[in-house]
Amino acid sequence: MEKPLATRDTGKQKVRSAEVGTDILKALAELSPATSLSRLAEHVQMPASKVHRYLQALIASGFAEQNTATNHYGLGREALRVGLAALGSMDVLKVATLPLAQLRDELNETCFLAVWGNHGATVVHIEPAVRAVTVVTQLGSVLPLLSSSTGLVFSAFLPERETVDLREQEIQAGTAHALADNQAHAQTCEQIRQRGLHFVHGLLMPGVDALSAPVFNAMGQVVAVMTVVGPTSLFHADEDGPAARQLLAASQAVSWRMGYQP
Repeated sequence: MEKPLATRDTGKQKVRSAEVGTDILKALAELSPATSLSRLAEHVQMPASKVHRYLQALIASGFAEQNTATNHYGLGREALRVGLAALGSMDVLKVATLPLAQLRDELNETCFLAVWGNHGATVVHIEPAVRAVTVVTQLGSVLPLLSSSTGLVFSAFLPERETVDLREQEIQAGTAHALADNQAHAQTCEQIRQRGLHFVHGLLMPGVDALSAPVFNAMGQVVAVMTVVGPTSLFHADEDGPAARQLLAASQAVSWRMGYQP
């Protein structure tokens, strides 16, 4: 039986009301830690009186609060609880799997995701190229810090205290090459931070090029690195090339899904 018109209209009004409340919550987050009513109303392009009514409802439910000294509004404890729950459910492997597969399809090169483990940059997911000539990267492989594009991206964005021991180990083992020099290493890391990615030509494996870009979480911390590898004869790992642009777009999309705001 078809619902009466009045019932359908009431349902639409409730949906619209929820959408407006959500818009105001998003605005409070964007204008955090606190904002005035007038600025909030301007931001959401609504009359201040309407925004004020919604704010009262949000305050009553704990999703917003008002500072009695300044009369400014901000997010409440319930919004924080929901936000922390969302962050806790964010699994970078789950979020990155589809974008990584799409990147592999676009480039037809092997793409993989690495996270920082107890022994360094560790491969946790691989999307192999679909062709006769491919580059095999094994699941669980630990990549060197100073002679892989993946390791160098981690080195650029992780706190130094997390990488210094591994760097010393690689230097003592004689596998660090020119980046054993502190100044050269610092300059390389700064270049990576400025570009937002890194590329190597046959550094780790002769005849194999690689491009890597970081993935960040909501706190701005690097949580993973996305890498594309391919044979030099077919894959061009240039920082300004189309593959680099596609990799950057993919890593930025995953970072956005992880809650990162540049």
